[in-house]
Amino acid sequence: MTGPVVVGLDGSPESVTAAWWAAREAVNRRLPLLLLHSWTTQPLDVPIAQEAHHKRLYGQEVLQRTSAALLHRYADLPLTTELVSAPAAQALLDRAENAELLVLGSRGHGSVASFLLGSISLHVLGLAPCPAVAVRADDPAVEAGWKQPAAAERDEIVVGVGRPEGRAADALLEFAFTTAAAHGCRVRAVTALPLSASLLAQPGEDEVEDMAGARLAETLAPWREKFPDVPVDQHIALGPATQVLLTASARACLTVVGRKRQSSHLTWKLGPVAHAALHHVPCPVAVVPSG
Repeated sequence: MTGPVVVGLDGSPESVTAAWWAAREAVNRRLPLLLLHSWTTQPLDVPIAQEAHHKRLYGQEVLQRTSAALLHRYADLPLTTELVSAPAAQALLDRAENAELLVLGSRGHGSVASFLLGSISLHVLGLAPCPAVAVRADDPAVEAGWKQPAAAERDEIVVGVGRPEGRAADALLEFAFTTAAAHGCRVRAVTALPLSASLLAQPGEDEVEDMAGARLAETLAPWREKFPDVPVDQHIALGPATQVLLTASARACLTVVGRKRQSSHLTWKLGPVAHAALHHVPCPVAVVPSG
């Protein structure tokens, strides 16, 4: 057993959905679950007095109510709760140092916002030292997963492999294959070729795609060997990387994208592909630090 699955919880619908997703993920990965609530960072619409005492009471009630519901469904899940006074973003990043996975809630299509305000949520996703997953409150597959496995039409872990070589690809593929093995899913590895690379339907177009496919196959080979029971599909397509990934995620129960590791907690950056996935892919999205 390694680090826990850490989820930010404030009692809002999106954070509760994230907690259910995180609990199932912890069970499948055989990891403990930590529910974290910052009583100084609560939803703006919480109908309670603003005194510190009432904020702490609200946080305790949220943690107790949610942990009881999760343990009713997953009786053997090692679960702990933590009520902290530190700002939510800092508390999550601190716990992420020793976590296997960090989980945030999202309010649905068009925004990435958990119990943190939107820009702070993106800040956490851009700085977390471990993989971080944004889970949409309106994802029907997540809700179905509380009581039964995900629907058959959502049976793929889609991973965007921008440059199919090197350590950056390895970090993404390790996470994707490990998750697929835990869930009994297939992996769809996606590489986009810019239109210029195909010479716009010139005679060399097929050769360009074949070369990209060969490079991707070479990158996938050690992971196929390490996870022989995980089915794998290669997806090579012409077009902008964002559009190719969104199209390929039609059957995804999880989409995995990467971002560069940051040398300082003062700056963070999510690339255009990660931004597009977080805003438009209907399933949970994992952002994996790499490189």
